[in-house]
Amino acid sequence: TNEQGFIPVNKQMRTKQSGVYAIGDIVGQPMLAHKAYLEAKIAAEVIAGHSVSFDVQSVPGVMFTDPEIASVGLTVAQAEEAGYQVKTGIFPWKTSGRAMSLNVTDGITKIVSDAKTTKILGVHIAGPHASELIAEGVLALEVGAFLKHIAYSIHPHPTLSETMMEAAEHALGVCTHI
Repeated sequence: TNEQGFIPVNKQMRTKQSGVYAIGDIVGQPMLAHKAYLEAKIAAEVIAGHSVSFDVQSVPGVMFTDPEIASVGLTVAQAEEAGYQVKTGIFPWKTSGRAMSLNVTDGITKIVSDAKTTKILGVHIAGPHASELIAEGVLALEVGAFLKHIAYSIHPHPTLSETMMEAAEHALGVCTHI
């Protein structure tokens, strides 16, 4: 184990012992069931001879509170610490048609991006169903998406998922609903 008591693994979940893999809480933070599930899939694929790896940057965190809070990637402070010039897009749910119809207008969707390239660095959502909505942010980080990819993807109307599109549009300066 390392100094923190975790078993060190590489991006293929291999330990330093040949043929031994480790996953889950024993390999360290974040200690989340959905992270462990993907680690298990990665280890199984590697054992089967496939070339896959795990990237901890796209692990979503969810707080099942009221309202739910979900986050993936960098916060503004983390992005600035990493040397990025940050551009954020924020969409308050009080202007979302679907949020109004559900009477859940206290939510917010925020996208953190690199001001120079518009690459998405993080997504943060507070509101009902944030745990479901964060998946689009996870995918955006996994594929290295830019603001335009979210802003110009058709989102069904009226839905809470539109708040992602609106936040991306806001960051680009083209949001029509604020």
